[in-house]
Amino acid sequence: MSTPPASSPASAVPALVEPTLERDARGAVRQVSVPAFAPPVRRGSLAEIPFDNAREAPADAVLSRKQPDGSWQDVSAAEFAAEVLAVAKGLIAEGLRAGDRIAIMARTTYEWTLLDFAGWAAGLVTVPIYPTSSAFQARWILQDSGAVACAVETADQGRIVSQERKQLPGLAHLWQFDTGALGRLKKLGQDLPDDAVAQRRATLEPETPATLIYTSGTTGRPKGCVLTHGNFFAEVDNAIELLHPVFKSVSKYPASTLLFLPLSHVFGRMVAIGCLRARVRLGHAPSIQTEDLLADLAGFKPSFLLAIPYVLEKVYNTGRATAEKMGRASSFDRAARIAQRYGQAVEAAEHGTGPGPGLGLRAARALYDPLVYRRIRAALGGHVRYAICGGSPLGRRLAAFYAGAGIEIFEGYGLTETTAAATVTPPLKPRLGTVGWPMPGTAVRIADDGEVLLSGGQVFQGYWDAERGVPVPVLDGGWFATGDLGALDEDGYLTITGRKKDIIITSGGKNVTPAPLEDWLRAHPLVSQCMVVGDNRSFITALITLEADGLAHWCRMRKKQDVPMRDLVHDEDLRTTLQRAVDEANRLVSRAESIRKFTVLPVDFTEEAGHLTPSLKLKRDAIARDFAGEIEGLYRK
Repeated sequence: MSTPPASSPASAVPALVEPTLERDARGAVRQVSVPAFAPPVRRGSLAEIPFDNAREAPADAVLSRKQPDGSWQDVSAAEFAAEVLAVAKGLIAEGLRAGDRIAIMARTTYEWTLLDFAGWAAGLVTVPIYPTSSAFQARWILQDSGAVACAVETADQGRIVSQERKQLPGLAHLWQFDTGALGRLKKLGQDLPDDAVAQRRATLEPETPATLIYTSGTTGRPKGCVLTHGNFFAEVDNAIELLHPVFKSVSKYPASTLLFLPLSHVFGRMVAIGCLRARVRLGHAPSIQTEDLLADLAGFKPSFLLAIPYVLEKVYNTGRATAEKMGRASSFDRAARIAQRYGQAVEAAEHGTGPGPGLGLRAARALYDPLVYRRIRAALGGHVRYAICGGSPLGRRLAAFYAGAGIEIFEGYGLTETTAAATVTPPLKPRLGTVGWPMPGTAVRIADDGEVLLSGGQVFQGYWDAERGVPVPVLDGGWFATGDLGALDEDGYLTITGRKKDIIITSGGKNVTPAPLEDWLRAHPLVSQCMVVGDNRSFITALITLEADGLAHWCRMRKKQDVPMRDLVHDEDLRTTLQRAVDEANRLVSRAESIRKFTVLPVDFTEEAGHLTPSLKLKRDAIARDFAGEIEGLYRK
């Protein structure tokens, strides 16, 4: 049992601790570390969180559930703990033993989080499966993890698992949320004494595995990352203390968030656990379709968001498209430039490298606040003041815009293997375009070949060994090799420059990291995806796919709605617009690294087609194979 960080006084904001830097013989920073803000949890598990909350603050609203009429109904700490207990008793009554693995295949729903905590309370290990997984992907995870039970959300997901049951002899139970499976579990366990759950919880310690999260896998089969209860405590407790303004808001808007990213991904899972740990009101949004999500944000009105760059890019691009339809595109662009200048000026002041926004800049920002910035905030629900952004780099331009528009961005970097964030933007000392300093209790080292190495309490035990049922250690002297390339600046801020395995080596021997070019182009309203090509080639090219909403707006503004896609991809006006975007991206790199040619594809890269992982990372080999003809065409003289 451990007292949640939320129980500390709201005024107890931890002082920002300067990182410890280690330099090489040439004076370059090679390692940076930050001491832990929260003490390590020595006893207990995540299963205690609902019961601690119910005992210490039973009436506090820790969750909210969307009702059929679109309203949101709060769930108190006492109510949630009672539900967790009831479902946990049902799991025990079903015959599940301590240490058994239980899989969850569902969208981001209240039932997902309830079963997660109930599984822990019953001494189980939860195994997420993406709701969009194919039958093969689901079978692989169920087989490799040795899951004895699987809960799905819908009949379609149930059919996917059912058709694989013959090859899953160990899968004894298959439950479905939308047919009342959790209600039946509660009824099944109602005669079981509460002490049966207490006994299971008592067997769990920080080093006990809590979950197996399978990496998306851009190549090959996914591997199961074994994350312990202690890994999550190290992550969320330090995040709560570091990001005090986010998790312990004392403003007129109590801290709350609407989670719409997949709980199958460690990023969303970590924030869900952190919210319950800090008693921050948490809601679930199962759909990320623009209209559905905007309606949910408007109804829930979160104070902060967990987002990937795609969402923030979408909000920005939608705002600009709306302004263009109203004939106010130039006004929006001026407002964007002012917001960016304002955000950069605030950053400079916080680092002591500038005086901060002058009177003229402040006046200009105040002028555009009701015209532009307030509308951007309204699209996110109206109360959002913070956003935690990860998954891929947001980019300095958008980060500065949102800061100037009144939404502070905390950009982070991490992996499944590090229980989400290993670095994050420090409050009061942002450095736009970087992923910040190490999380408290974490160290970052840059290897001789530029690879990012990580060490800390949130770093996983190892990858799951299905035969032995234990994790296989992968740390080298306590350090995890991420496969990512990065650099530390003079003050210890980390910048991620690309993936080690994604480095392109041209026929001239030039090493090219594709990420900066791809990230810049993906921020353009017309671009959905971009893949830079050039391995063993004489120059760099790119495959570009089109973003549906951005393209529809572009066609409306130019009266080309009736032009078929096969013709649009060759449209000279469209190619001219995209060429300007490519030219802007090329300013980031040298001539040898720049994109010389590009082709526009008539289809998008999708997970269903096998071109993207569930976390929207490019499967480069699959794309290169399926579009080999288009790539060859770029290199014909």
